[in-house]
Amino acid sequence: MLVANENRMKLRTDFTDRAELIAYLRETFPASAALSPDVSAMRGGRNAAEAMLQRINPERYAATRNHLNGAVTMLSAYLRHGVLTLAEVRRTALQRAGAKAEKLVQELAWRDYWQRVYARIGDGVWKDRESYKTGWRPVDYQSELPADIADGATGLNCMDQFATELQQTGYLHNHARMWLAAYVIHFRRVQWQVGAAWFLEHLLDGDPASNNLSWQWVGSTFAVKPYYFNRDNLEQFTDGKYCRDCQHYRQGCPFEATYDELQSRLFPREN
Repeated sequence: MLVANENRMKLRTDFTDRAELIAYLRETFPASAALSPDVSAMRGGRNAAEAMLQRINPERYAATRNHLNGAVTMLSAYLRHGVLTLAEVRRTALQRAGAKAEKLVQELAWRDYWQRVYARIGDGVWKDRESYKTGWRPVDYQSELPADIADGATGLNCMDQFATELQQTGYLHNHARMWLAAYVIHFRRVQWQVGAAWFLEHLLDGDPASNNLSWQWVGSTFAVKPYYFNRDNLEQFTDGKYCRDCQHYRQGCPFEATYDELQSRLFPREN
């Protein structure tokens, strides 16, 4: 459930339990509550953040972070809201793993980079930083998110479960975000801004810097080429869990192709 800055007021901080807090937020921010009935199970606050920080494993992160069951840190929401700082996470990672923390530190550096770009261009993160490298023009992309994507009703098990998880939990693994963004932009040809706004409605760690510039990276307006994926890639990093139960497992999967075949199909004007 997104809590937007609907009113400038002094908010209550004394609650007997989580249920009372949730009820208070629903009443205080009705427009935000109306976006979704779901409430994330993620706990906020410094104590929860510190406990999560103490569980990070930089070596396993480096080896498994691209897998949906990998050892990701789950610290993004705490970083987003200033409960933890990048310096704290970097320091803990280096103390725990030394040089083997390089990949985790590198990802922290990307987050820092997005923030520095945002500080310089502000609302420019909502504008194409460069032209598309897909062969398509901005006007060739839809300006609204198709209802079947938002409703998790595309018939594609992976995309539907990603959309449902996004809206019910306020979180998605980074690789799932990339796949879902690539599907929205390249397979359904929807403006990246539409997808970026959709993510920001639901992500607890969503911010215009990391979110929008990552969408632009997938779309190719902040990268040298578009990012897209095929079924082999998705199955490899999900252990095939979505494909096995999908109605398109045997036939009709739009991701079942080589990268060369997908490039010809998705970006015919570039060939």
